[in-house]
Amino acid sequence: MTTPTTGIAIERDLALRVAADRLAAEFDRIGRETIERFLDSSYEHVADGARIETFLPLMAERFARQRLRALARVEHEHDHGTPTVLFVCPDNAARSLMALALVEHLAGDGAVAWSAGARPAPGIDPAVVEAMAERGIDLSEEFPKPWTDEIVDAADVVVTMGGASCPVRRGARHESWPVWVPDGELSIDAARRVRDELEERIRDLLARLGVRDVSA
Repeated sequence: MTTPTTGIAIERDLALRVAADRLAAEFDRIGRETIERFLDSSYEHVADGARIETFLPLMAERFARQRLRALARVEHEHDHGTPTVLFVCPDNAARSLMALALVEHLAGDGAVAWSAGARPAPGIDPAVVEAMAERGIDLSEEFPKPWTDEIVDAADVVVTMGGASCPVRRGARHESWPVWVPDGELSIDAARRVRDELEERIRDLLARLGVRDVSA
């Protein structure tokens, strides 16, 4: 007899196998064993502290895809000419996620951005989602993630905030931004202030990297 717990495990395993098939088709230069290992460890990362388990396989696939793209850049395409920026903050629930989204909004395909937390929170601060929506940027499906070795290795620029730290590969640029957030849940006014400060800093960073602002 199949118990509810067993049924959930079977559904999870099936979802992860299907995800592995999709990733294997997308990253045909990376071995299946590596893809499955990344997917399994990504699932462990996103499951740690998660409040809702329903979407964990999908979240794991998205995180594994980001990590595999980073690995591909390191192994095959590091001289791709497109700057890659990694934003790291303590919990990846506000500052670093907002920074990632603003780079994508302002730079388009001119830069690649990733974000991570030293100790990822269970979810994004709701005020962050609201404040970014005011800029036409949807963060409602994003979730906090940790940094991993291949993501750090693929970064040309590592920006840390809030006292967070991570390794920086030799030759990469490191910047520390004093972007302050209050303790506890952000108010919408505080989220707007953080968003606007980050936007100013990111416009400056992109200009220094020679990346054109496509939002104008």
